[in-house]
Amino acid sequence: MSKNFLVYFLLWILLQVLVDVNCQLTPFKPSGMFRHTATFIDNKLYILSGSETSTGNIIREFFYLDVSIPFNTQELSWKDLSKISIVPFHTDAVSAKSGAKNDTLFLYGGLSSVSTMALVYTFDPQHIVWNSQVTTEINATRKYGLTGVIDYSGKLYLWGGISNNIIVNDMLIFDTINFSWGKGSSVNAPTQRYHFGATLLPNNKIIYMGGVDDITSSFYIETLYISKGTALSLKEVYIYDTINDNWDTKITTGKIPSNRSGFSTILGLDGQRIIIYGGVFNDPGGYVDTTLYVLDLTNFNWDIPKITGNTIPKPRAWHKANVISKYMVITFGYGYNRAVDSDILLLDISNNEEYVWTTSFDPSVPKSSPPPSSSQTSNNSSDNSKMVGAIVGSLLSGIFLSVGGFFLYKWNKKRQSQNNINNYNNHGQEKAIPTEGSKNENITNHEAVSAIVNNDNYYGQEVVTTPTSDGFKFFKFLNKK
Repeated sequence: MSKNFLVYFLLWILLQVLVDVNCQLTPFKPSGMFRHTATFIDNKLYILSGSETSTGNIIREFFYLDVSIPFNTQELSWKDLSKISIVPFHTDAVSAKSGAKNDTLFLYGGLSSVSTMALVYTFDPQHIVWNSQVTTEINATRKYGLTGVIDYSGKLYLWGGISNNIIVNDMLIFDTINFSWGKGSSVNAPTQRYHFGATLLPNNKIIYMGGVDDITSSFYIETLYISKGTALSLKEVYIYDTINDNWDTKITTGKIPSNRSGFSTILGLDGQRIIIYGGVFNDPGGYVDTTLYVLDLTNFNWDIPKITGNTIPKPRAWHKANVISKYMVITFGYGYNRAVDSDILLLDISNNEEYVWTTSFDPSVPKSSPPPSSSQTSNNSSDNSKMVGAIVGSLLSGIFLSVGGFFLYKWNKKRQSQNNINNYNNHGQEKAIPTEGSKNENITNHEAVSAIVNNDNYYGQEVVTTPTSDGFKFFKFLNKK
């Protein structure tokens, strides 16, 4: 093996590392989307699939936001994992964090044009691996357009939604620990509906509200007012007892929100109130604010909270909301201008007397919440180490490339000079064969083409490699976007 080849090979390896590091550091900008899933696991908020806001087409993206560090909503640093996802194109699915160690992302159902899409998928964030799951099922069916709720024992409650183009009101229960299915009671259950709100309460009960029961309903794009059909009232809310498997109905009072669907619901930090945001709705009935409402769980009274902040965002529908630290974190959705508004909204809900819209996220955990586990801390350290390693690797690669190129140039100059001397001593009978330029080929990212003269083809003749007019061009890279 010639020394020339070894030098070329070393340079190729260094260039591979440099291009790979640069690709990893390239910012990722996701598509605008709604009816996606958003799952919070180990200080990372994972976003998966949904429908594109500009076209309505189903998209296939998978990425996350690291919320272990402060960030501003105008400068989001998403990490793209789309290439490792095995989940087909889909929208309106259900996701939850659960499993034996409560560290696995579960995905159920969804509307998909791919007939081979599994009913359940899992994602392991520790090993960054997706798997389709075979479960023990009796009457488990695919649904979409519902809000799934995971309880404290790892059971995923899947009430309502759409199945086979029919709006239903049955309760499927998926045990994420044993991978088995069950059914809950439908006695005194709410009427069939989809795109409703649902939240787990501290007493192992689930509260359901709103939604729509017309599969052909429509709305005005600009105002999100429903133009066809009627959303269901929030005057009545429904309580499902996961322990005793029964339903109850509560009549609410106060400033009852207008009928709506496609909104989000979360449990307040004190566990005593439900906060709802956005949605498509019927005429708000004169209320000044149509976006945020609070339901007091001690007396089931609705109220409009005091809201401050530099900018009050427009309502969004079919977004997702998670409670992270002291914030209601709202992701994507339909009804906002991405050129003006961020894909993420932050509502500080730490003070029940005044909620604050903000653009800055502070990861410090409120006193009422448990501190991060040791595994979360180690994950954050690991992510920081990876970023430092990527930067150092990029710098070292650049240094090695510069040094290697310099020595290669000097070595070739010295060799050419030596050859000229030898040829002069041989009575000037020099036989030089110039190198051929490398071919132009379409290649994938991080692949290289080298121009190397094969000395074996010249059967003992002396071969002199000469530099090109613009230096030693031995490698060509194509970086496809």
